[in-house]
Amino acid sequence: MIKNNIEVDVKVKCIEHEITQAQLAEEIGTTSQYVNRIIKKQDGVVNKTFVQMLEALGYNIELTYVKRNKGGE
Repeated sequence: MIKNNIEVDVKVKCIEHEITQAQLAEEIGTTSQYVNRIIKKQDGVVNKTFVQMLEALGYNIELTYVKRNKGGE
């Protein structure tokens, strides 16, 4: 089970950083349509097989977001 809602987290982070999905897409070298598909879970961020493997091993998945320093660390 994934404890995070990664797609909502991306929306929230865009709002916090005052950046649009289109600007985010440009920053990472993709289209705004693709970013929107990810956020709306048509493609999903985390691979279903990966989730199934960890669930079979008895794990939940919980991601932690840690803001990098300006130096990239």
